[in-house]
Amino acid sequence: MTITEDRYRMLLGASSALADQPTVKAVLQSLRGVLSSTSRLHGAELYVLSDDGESLSSFEFDRDPDAPAIKRGAKLLLTGLVAQVLDEQKPVFVRDLSAEMLVHPDMAPFAAEVTGRSTYLFPVSTAQKRYGILSTPKLQGQHFAPEDVEMLTALASHVAVALECALARDTAQLYHREVVKQRDRLSLLLEINNHIVNKLEADDLFQAVAGSMRKHWGNDLTSLWLFNKQSGRLERRFLDFPTGKGFLDKVNVVEPTKLWSEWSLLRTPQYYSPCGADIPPALREASRAESLLSAVLVPLMGSDGPLGLLTMCSRRADAFTEGDRDLLSQIGTQTSLVLENALAYGRLLASRDDLEEQKLYLESEIESEFNFEDIVGKSAALRKVLEQVAIVAPTSSTVLLHGETGTGKELVARALHNLSPRRERTFVRLNCAAIPSGLVESELFGHEKGAFTGALIQKRGRFELADHGTLFLDEIGDITMDLQPKLLRALQEQEFERLGSTKTIKVDVRLIAATHRDLEGMIRNNQFREDLFYRLRVFPIEIPPLRERREDIQLLVHFFVSRLSRRMQKRIRSVPRPAMEALVNADWRGNIRELENFIERCVILTQGDELNVPRAELNRSAGRTVIAVTSTFEQAERQAILDALKGASGRIAGKGGAAERLGLKRTTLQNKMRRLSITRADYSA
Repeated sequence: MTITEDRYRMLLGASSALADQPTVKAVLQSLRGVLSSTSRLHGAELYVLSDDGESLSSFEFDRDPDAPAIKRGAKLLLTGLVAQVLDEQKPVFVRDLSAEMLVHPDMAPFAAEVTGRSTYLFPVSTAQKRYGILSTPKLQGQHFAPEDVEMLTALASHVAVALECALARDTAQLYHREVVKQRDRLSLLLEINNHIVNKLEADDLFQAVAGSMRKHWGNDLTSLWLFNKQSGRLERRFLDFPTGKGFLDKVNVVEPTKLWSEWSLLRTPQYYSPCGADIPPALREASRAESLLSAVLVPLMGSDGPLGLLTMCSRRADAFTEGDRDLLSQIGTQTSLVLENALAYGRLLASRDDLEEQKLYLESEIESEFNFEDIVGKSAALRKVLEQVAIVAPTSSTVLLHGETGTGKELVARALHNLSPRRERTFVRLNCAAIPSGLVESELFGHEKGAFTGALIQKRGRFELADHGTLFLDEIGDITMDLQPKLLRALQEQEFERLGSTKTIKVDVRLIAATHRDLEGMIRNNQFREDLFYRLRVFPIEIPPLRERREDIQLLVHFFVSRLSRRMQKRIRSVPRPAMEALVNADWRGNIRELENFIERCVILTQGDELNVPRAELNRSAGRTVIAVTSTFEQAERQAILDALKGASGRIAGKGGAAERLGLKRTTLQNKMRRLSITRADYSA
């Protein structure tokens, strides 16, 4: 009775000892400690049944130092005595442990080390589940007493319960870790979403997003690359690298490699090593200099194709795991939506600014009181011009209008635009003679902020305003020689750069040029480029002067009288026949512009309902015609400059030079000399 009480007392103590242990290994160690007073075990090994029930693997052990070094995870086949233990759920004695180990490939290499030893295999099971077997080998020459076997059988059941608790605890911890990980993922996504809602500026948004991702992953670098569809290149728009040494700062534009292109098609995050992957060489060398060891690339996809790439890099190897792929995909989706919206918003802003500038320009055009009415006249000379306009208007070819000042070249240009497929877009004009020569380039091509003194804001040029429309350059002959090559390139290539910028802007502009000057003579005097002349003279139209279309004067007089009398709130019903004859026979050197101004003076002088025409003034102007033919203002200016040059012995600048004699700057005088076709041969004699 005393022996039985001792056994029960020992079993109770073993149960208490096993119940107090936090891990399975501690349970096995306690098992050996409980039996040390009655039986000395050489070790205790627990083998757990796999999920598929096809094998057993070493789960935990507590061995003597001289025991075979069998590693955790070594497998036992479900055969022989091992299978018998699980099937019968009873202890099985293994007399020759060495022979049994030879049956199992993972154990066979250690068979020689256990020669002569024996063991007992105990089933480890609960009422709900079979977990595996417990092996308790003994040294050579030692035997298992019946009471030891009985005791170990009971303790194996306690081990099963402890194992069940340990596995449940591991499962709970794993579940807890997954819950924490999922919480962190959702927290990151929510944080990024809050940034998207609260940050209006793109730079502020991506800076905040990069900070959130760095807090979650501990990465060193975050960058955003956008795909430029026109150039086919990747352009870096954002870089967050607080600990960088500056090697990556210079790599802003790269050619996408084949590997990057393939990854974009996969639409899933890809892991790579920045120092060894097939990425642009400049980027690879900079990454090596920054000691970046691991990276992940997240393709950003829009509704119309790839937008760019979001990359994260770390100086730690394997900083990103497969478990992060799903989270990175969600971040990529969020970033793609934000990026696509931002790009669309940017395009809308640019379009709005463009339309606003066109609106302001058109308003200024309307305020400038230009005649937008139809061309008035029915003469043969005018009909010939209009026939040419009807032929060339539907095309996009360049047209050169030549004629005296005041003949209505701008009206013809507007007619060309209104009859063309571009009539729904903007008609933009620029008088090259009305703007200082130094500012013509800025007016044509625009400038960036700070490009020159006084450039306080960015300005779009006339070429940009006329995109998909028509650009009318009046007095094209007054463009300086240094600007002519740039204009030629803009016409041929349909591209240009703003002043102070290296970004090439592409446009689709139809050009109409006009001049009253002899461009061919200017070419002979090296004042106009021959290649530009031929580029402008694709379809030349000669605008006849008013004196060659006298049959139109009567129509024009009635037209101007009607319009001006309405403006001045007068009721003029007729023009006296003698006055009309005088108007028709007058020599209008200023052409239609002179006629319109003279009729306006007549309307002002008229008090009744019959136009008051001061015919004496027409006679005086006719008398002055002969003088005017030989002595225009330009000729007078040309003669004054020639006299000053001859008096200064041909010297332009310096003390006593022609510029000082005329009270002009050297550059101003030189510009006037080019405009008036003054060469050294004119004054050297």
